[in-house]
Amino acid sequence: MKYLIVVDMQNDFIDGALGTTEAVAIVPYVKEKIENFEGKVLFTRDTHTIDYLSTQEGRNLPVEHCIKGTNGWQIRSELDILRKTEAIDKPTFGSTALVHLLQKAEDVEAVELIGLCTDICVISNAMLIKAAFPEVPVTVDAKCCAGVTPQSHQNALDAMKMCQIRVVNE
Repeated sequence: MKYLIVVDMQNDFIDGALGTTEAVAIVPYVKEKIENFEGKVLFTRDTHTIDYLSTQEGRNLPVEHCIKGTNGWQIRSELDILRKTEAIDKPTFGSTALVHLLQKAEDVEAVELIGLCTDICVISNAMLIKAAFPEVPVTVDAKCCAGVTPQSHQNALDAMKMCQIRVVNE
């Protein structure tokens, strides 16, 4: 089976606390990709608690975001209505729960990742998946991703290419 991983397409990363114009711009492409994907679609959701600022991540990125239960934590509504499985909540950049779910599937032919942010959570999850499935093609669709900045987005794409993750639609 082919899998599409929709990484953290949440309000706080699109036009909320950590939103960017680039993130807003990819929403229609992400929606189209999900609607036309032939395979299983899984969503991840960055999930923090109210004590976020006291965590290591919170001390390094002191902007409250994706606090469980808030509007910013929610997956963008026009994408959420396309979701057919429970979102995978993850308290950190990369999700070992996502990798374990894929490992249990035993039918992973290919994995494609899209979403936010290219330079943090997309690259983290792509690398974890590539490490767990070294012979499975892993692809990232650049048109359906945005980074913290355009430069860090490109840096992440370049790094993934070096690790044999295919990047399309650059």
